[in-house]
Amino acid sequence: MDKAYFDINKYKKDDLRAVDAKFEAQKIAFAPLAFQAIKAMINLGLLQAIEDAGDEGINRAALAEKCGVSEYGAGVLCEMALGMNVIKLTEDSESDPKSEKYKLGKTGWMLLEDDLTRVNFWFTNDICYQGAWDLEESVRKGKPEGLKVFGDKWVTVYEALSTLPDQPKKSWFEFDHFYSDIAFPEALPIVFAKKPKHILDIGGNTGKWSLTCCRYDPDVKMTICDLPGQANVAKQNAAEAGFADRVDFSMGNVLEESTKLPAAPDAVWMSQFLDCFSLHQVTKILRKVYEAATPETNVWVLEPLWDKQKFEASSYSLMGTSLYFTCIANGNSKMYRYQELVDAIEEAGFKLDCAHHNLGSNAYSLLCFRKK
Repeated sequence: MDKAYFDINKYKKDDLRAVDAKFEAQKIAFAPLAFQAIKAMINLGLLQAIEDAGDEGINRAALAEKCGVSEYGAGVLCEMALGMNVIKLTEDSESDPKSEKYKLGKTGWMLLEDDLTRVNFWFTNDICYQGAWDLEESVRKGKPEGLKVFGDKWVTVYEALSTLPDQPKKSWFEFDHFYSDIAFPEALPIVFAKKPKHILDIGGNTGKWSLTCCRYDPDVKMTICDLPGQANVAKQNAAEAGFADRVDFSMGNVLEESTKLPAAPDAVWMSQFLDCFSLHQVTKILRKVYEAATPETNVWVLEPLWDKQKFEASSYSLMGTSLYFTCIANGNSKMYRYQELVDAIEEAGFKLDCAHHNLGSNAYSLLCFRKK
């Protein structure tokens, strides 16, 4: 399906009423405090207690007592949550603030129960929040200046992954796997319709795709190409899954001139990998793929493209993710639009063979390229 449901033409219009535009501007002005308010309500159990109260609701005193905080603390957080439509007042609430009762709003339900929102929220908190202070400097210098919150040893976040503290590491991998893994079930039959016997998995990370392929097809051989830190984790995972004899490794930095890719694979797979590089680097990587590929090699690229999304919320999430790349990950990549990514790949000597859009609930695009 080539047509996305989300209409990008909305960005050509500015039909918001001035009073509504002013409110949107206030949301931006207080955004850091609003985020911290919701984080506090989640960690203190306030939001869960309000959900547990159901439509009957719960008043401030009972909420404070249940969660072990002061009425003042519960009050200021709940008032902000009301302003954000995270919680609502029950229909029978009286005008006395002490007697009014809170119930969970639809936005609050999303914050507690929606997987996309949960993954994005904790990724922002654990990986991006502190480093976002240096977003401006990152743009000025073209480097991820926010990465220094985790230490000053690394040029990109990928080198730091294996040594991140447990909670940020957990949030990073949950974010990464949530977005890519959810499209795997729909991607597998498309890729294996070509009956590949050897797949080169570039940027294989912890080996999720390669192990999934091994389970899907008992005859396929996989080669994971990644940095030593990630490749060693994937090697351990492959051994534990019983696929050590079907998964081998080509360790190295794909951007370095000395790195050579294994020759003549039946297929090359890059899942949410190219968004980790600038368009210039994308072309450079694909030139290496071109050297390794045969005219029959299918080069598969799985990416969430922000102009090929079903819903505006998904597109917005990808735009926000681009800022993570700017200030934390590497300083020069982003979540791409369809045509700019296709153009960068075709510049390396490939031609788009087919495109499958809207795979999985996160509307991934699976693009297949072959040598011209």
